[in-house]
Order: sequence, then structure tokens, then C-alpha cells
Amino acid sequence: MVSTVQSLWWTRLVTLALAALAAGSAVFWVLKWPVAPAPVSAGEVTVAATLDSVAVARALGGGAAPIANAVAPASSRFSLVGVVSGGIHRGAALIAIDGKPAKPFRVGSVVDGQWVLSSVQARRVVLAPQGGSADAGITLELPPKK
Repeated sequence: MVSTVQSLWWTRLVTLALAALAAGSAVFWVLKWPVAPAPVSAGEVTVAATLDSVAVARALGGGAAPIANAVAPASSRFSLVGVVSGGIHRGAALIAIDGKPAKPFRVGSVVDGQWVLSSVQARRVVLAPQGGSADAGITLELPPKK
């Protein structure tokens, strides 16, 4: 009977050793598993080199003038959204300035510091420089109907 108990303990001990060896091997390979890099947020990204905008403009065929000094024409700042025509010196227009939400302006009111809404017609308006004539102004038209 002693040999049966003794062989039973040896079997249990060898089984425990093999199970520990298998578990250790599994842990080792799991730790070696390739891990995907964590996503980088926009705040953590830094640019190592600075670019010379004049050199880039020259390389791309641009002139010698820096791109930062280019000024957009005044007409590109304004967008006509709607018109209410009410005669020669009456009416109103919905005008968006610099991509902001459109605001209503009546004929004669100052639109953006130096521009005045001088006239409103069926599908277009004229902005004149403050204190100037409508000839030197900007004409804004509604986009065509679809």
C-alpha cells in the first residue's frame, strides 16, 4: 500500500510541475506579444523642423513675396444670403461676413466698418465704401436658383 500512495504523490507532483511550466510559458509568450502603439493626441505632436515659407513658395514656383502678405480681396469676405427689395432707397439684405452667420442690413447701414449697403435690387446688392461712391463698390449677387 505504501508504494501506491508514494506513486500517487509522485504523479501529483509531476503534474503540478508540468502545469506550472505550462503556465509560466504562457505568461512569457503573452508578455512578448507585440502591443500596438498608443494613439497620439494632437497636443503631443511636436514639429522638429520649422519651414521657411518664402523658400517653399519659391520651390513651388511662387514669387519672392511671402505668402503671409497676400491679402484676399474685400469681395471674398462677403456672401449674399438673401434680399428683400423695396424700391430704390429701401430694402434689406442678409449678408454673411468672413463665414460667420448672416446678419440683416438695411440700405444705408454700415456693413463692416468701412462698407455701406448702398442699393438693393432683385438678386444683388451693392456695397460702397463709407463716404465714397457706389461706382467704387462691391456688387454681391445671390447664387443661381437650382
